[in-house]
Formats: sequence, C-alpha cells, structure tokens
Amino acid sequence: MLGVELVAARLLAGGDLSPVAALSLADGRRVIAKGGPAPQIEARMLRALGTAGARVPAVLAACEDCLVMEALPDQGALAASGWAELGTMLSALHDAPPSDPGFVRITPYGWVEDYAFGPVAIPNAPLSDWSSFWGERRLLPAQPFLPVDLARRIDGLAGQLPDRLPACPAPALLHGDLWAGNVLASGGRLSGLIDPASYYGDGEVDLAMLHLFGAPGPEFIAAYGALSPGWETRRAIYQLWPALVHVRLFGAGYHGMVAGLLDRLGV
Repeated sequence: MLGVELVAARLLAGGDLSPVAALSLADGRRVIAKGGPAPQIEARMLRALGTAGARVPAVLAACEDCLVMEALPDQGALAASGWAELGTMLSALHDAPPSDPGFVRITPYGWVEDYAFGPVAIPNAPLSDWSSFWGERRLLPAQPFLPVDLARRIDGLAGQLPDRLPACPAPALLHGDLWAGNVLASGGRLSGLIDPASYYGDGEVDLAMLHLFGAPGPEFIAAYGALSPGWETRRAIYQLWPALVHVRLFGAGYHGMVAGLLDRLGV
C-alpha cells in the first residue's frame, strides 16, 4: 500500500476488536497497520478529526481490509499538563465548525455512514432531534440483548429523553470512543487520540465516556470549561451507551453497570 519494503512486523496488545501491528519500513519509518470492520470509514473519521484540530495519527493509506497510519509516541500516562492539553484540545474540537456544514445544517446529529465496535453495529443514520437520536440510535438497539427487566427500563428511559436531554445542542464532532486507552501519551504530554467512532452530537458524550472507567484530573476539567446545569444527569444517560456496548461485547458481567446507571437516573 505504501510502496516501501516491510522490514519487520509486531502485533500489538490491546487489539481486542481489530488486529493491530507495528510495522518497520525500509525507509526508516515505523507505522501502525490496523484491520477492523471498516478501515476506510475510520480513515475518514481520523481525517475529519484532524481537520477540526484534534491531534490524531495521519492516515497514510486505507483499503477495505487495512488502515495504515502514523505511529504516535505511546509511553506512559498523562501528567497534569497532559490532561490540561487534552481538555483544551477537546474543547476546541467540540467548538470547531463542521467539516461538512451542509450535512449538519440539514440533519445535525449522526454520521453519513454506520460503523461498528467489532460485531456490535453502530447505527449513525442522521436525525434532526438529539434526544431522538440518542434513544433510537444508541439505547434502544440494545434491548434485544438485555434481560427483560433491563430492557423495560431502557425503554422507559428512552420515552423520557425529550425531557432529560436538550433537543438541539450544538452539533460537536465527537471522537466517539474516548476512554483512557485511546488517549496516547509520551513523557506525560498528550501524543494524540486513536480509534475513533465519530459522529456529530452533544460534546458531553465524549466527557461521559472519559469518566466511565476513570476520572480525568482537575486540570482537564478546568481546561475544558464549565458545563451547563444538569450535566450530572446527562452524563449518566450518555454513559449508558458504552455500558450497553460492553454488555454485547463481553456479557452479563456488565448488567450491574447498566442497572447502576439506571438507578442513578431513577428509572
């Protein structure tokens, strides 16, 4: 794909849903090759994020089976200054004008293509109402994979979303899978973001995901900026989707996480 001889290849850990390898090329470069459900769609997401100002790996080549991209430094965790960098960058990303303003003007929430986390489909068909998008595209598709009681509670919450979520938040370009494992660091500084599942939606979705399995430091919160009142309730609603994805990927061990979030919401 790159027209350069391959010198060595090494599989990397962490590719639970898509095989990932570090490649050494004859011209001295080290690049990353990744499979997955839709490498060309991921390439378009990375390019959109980069155009909007996010620090992401440059796409070098993409075909139906493989994405080849720049290898970002990945050594250690973020220090306080790195968390501040991430907060500043994410705030700017969420405030950036859309790369396709015509799409956002007509149907502001969603993406032009569906995607997937491994075997779990991510429907992205655009809708003009945000609470409808979150209910129909994110929460309700999980119902067939849940016990009856949890499925009923998800259905009940979906009916309440018009009263719990803003109808028309500013459409932000989301990373879409922003957990700590997709934030790369080197020397405590931010290297960049990988493995997007992007679409346009409420910027608080990325923050909810980032807080699901950990807590960014106060430097991140200060750098990102204040959130609108009611963010605590919205965060629990937004965290339900990754929790539901984990149920489908990894099984009933995540039923408790889903139930706990619904408990917090009083559903």
